[in-house]
This record gives sequence, C-alpha cells and structure tokens, in this order.
Amino acid sequence: MKNWEAMEAFIEVVRQGSFSAAALQLKVSASHISRLITQLESELGATLLFRTTRRIRLSEAGELYYQHCRGLPEALSSAEEVISSLNHALVGTFKITCATTFGERFIAPLINDFLLDHPKIEIDFHLSNRPVDLIEEGYDLAIRMGSLKDSSHLSRRLCDRVEYLCASRDYVDRHGIPHTLAELNKHHCLIGSKTHWLFQQDGQRKEVKVSSHWRSNSGPALLDAVKKGLGIAQLPDYYVADELASGELIALLPQYQYPYSGVWLVYPKVRQPSPKLQKVCDYLIQRFTQQPPF
Repeated sequence: MKNWEAMEAFIEVVRQGSFSAAALQLKVSASHISRLITQLESELGATLLFRTTRRIRLSEAGELYYQHCRGLPEALSSAEEVISSLNHALVGTFKITCATTFGERFIAPLINDFLLDHPKIEIDFHLSNRPVDLIEEGYDLAIRMGSLKDSSHLSRRLCDRVEYLCASRDYVDRHGIPHTLAELNKHHCLIGSKTHWLFQQDGQRKEVKVSSHWRSNSGPALLDAVKKGLGIAQLPDYYVADELASGELIALLPQYQYPYSGVWLVYPKVRQPSPKLQKVCDYLIQRFTQQPPF
C-alpha cells in the first residue's frame, strides 16, 4: 500500500516521542525512519514534524494526519488476526499494562500459563502504577483498579476487591481511632498513588480527599509503613487480609467501608476486539472465577 511504511514510521515517532525510540520499536535504523518521514512529507506537500536536537513537535498538518492515521496499524493487525483465527492460530505481539504489585502477584502467573498453550504469541507485559494512555502508547489491554472514568474505552469486570482502612495496634494505642470520616484529618494518613479514599455514607459512594506527610506509589512500601505504626492507610484486601486475620492490623471505620470496588480489563474502543484480546480476556476471567486468588 502506498506510503504505508512511512505512515507507520510517522505514527511510531509521534507515539515514542523520538526517531531513535521509534526505530527501536520498529527494529530499523533511525536514519531509515528519518528518510521515510522526509519522503512522506514530500509526497504530501506538507511539513508534519518540526525537529530540534532535543524534541519533536507536530505541525498543524502533522496533528491532523496523525489523528486520521493513528488507529490504522492496529486495525490492520486486527484484520490479520481475524484471518489467522480461521486456522485457530493466535500469533503476534500482545501488549499489556497493569499496576505493579497486582500484576506481579496475580496477572503474570496467569499470562505465563496462557503462553504455554499459545506459544506463537509474543507478550509485552509492562508493570507501572502511573496512568497509561492505551491509544498513544499502543497497549492492547490494561488491568485497572477501582472506578473507571475514561468512557472512550471498553471494559470487562475481572473481579471484585474490598479496600480496608487500617492501622497497626501500636498506632491505635498511641493515637486512638477515628470514629467519623471528619476525624481523619486529625490522624496521620498515609497515601499511595491516589489522593482520595473511597467510603460509603448513608448508602452513597463518598470519596474523601486525604492530606498526608507520607506518600508512595508502592503498595508494599505503604503496607510496611502502616505495619510500623506510621499512620492510617486504605489498602485492598489482597495486601492486608493476612494481617487483619492475625490481628497485626486493625480495620477502622467499618461502618463506612465501601462494599467493593472492581478490577477491570480495559481495552480501546477504536477497533474490533481481536481474537488475541478476546482469548486473553476470557482466559483471565475464567481463571479468576474458577480459583479466586484472594
């Protein structure tokens, strides 16, 4: 197809933010990427990218071209997978992102099991606690926690989880316990990657903004701080179930505890779900249903 290779190179440069990173992703040289985009600009009769020694910037024409073209590589990949599925073969790269600890403990073992039955699939499994843009960064699937706010994606529920407000016995002995949500501002609150805690009050969902002198995007680090009596934190069940059962940690404000929040399989709405995506989602949901990990 005319200009296909150049268009793919252009899309990857925009996604990666540099020629060198795009070249690495496409497994070609940076000079080859540069030649393709120069050729594309010449054929289109428009400048698509402004280049400097430190960064690239889209021109107005480049922004328009990118918005029209950015979903085409994935659309072609999906079309090829649909045809390959006629032979019951799942092939190609599948890119997943998930929060670090949940991914390490629960998703990675299942994905590895899945690969044993589908060895022709190449998995790119990225663990990160930052919000990931599925479209811009080219992910097929994200596993996300809590409420979903991006309506531009599709989702399937993987499982429920319960979040507990908890503290160590040592902290409670020294500082007492809060009896209402308003009393939280009198306590040492420890926060993870989110600044609002989720509760239920009078049958309604309620988010409470929390201020803190301690913050980390690491769940294990947050749990360690709670266990050492540094303060109060809200953590999901798979972090604190054993500690609550043993009495090492105490659940606080149970009357305000939100019944459950979800863990979701999230994927872009811009294209028809591929056979790989459907198969991976079905597999994860089946395994979580048959043998809940927490």
